[in-house]
Amino acid sequence: MLMMAVSVGLLFATGAYMLMRRSLVKLVVGLVLLGQAANLLIYVASRPLRGRPPLVEPGASLPPDPHSDPLASALVLTAIVISFGIASYTIVLIKRAYEDVGTADLKEFTTTDC
Repeated sequence: MLMMAVSVGLLFATGAYMLMRRSLVKLVVGLVLLGQAANLLIYVASRPLRGRPPLVEPGASLPPDPHSDPLASALVLTAIVISFGIASYTIVLIKRAYEDVGTADLKEFTTTDC
């Protein structure tokens, strides 16, 4: 569990660092890393158990304890799809901005005129 906490912290730190860089490509990488860090945090917070799926036996109303929480997995799968959409949209915006300005350096984005 400690290794997962360290991994989440490293992903958040690396994503935040990449967001503060001057390149637009590094901005997208930082955005993706932050999304993956949030997904891993949600999954680790649910305390998954290996080999204990939340399957309900015939005739029972609840799965036997201990079992993994299926809600965290569903939330993470949904978040992966949403973060993929955000990353795709950001890439398209960056491509369009690069075509207009001619550079991927954020320091060159100082005017609103094309």
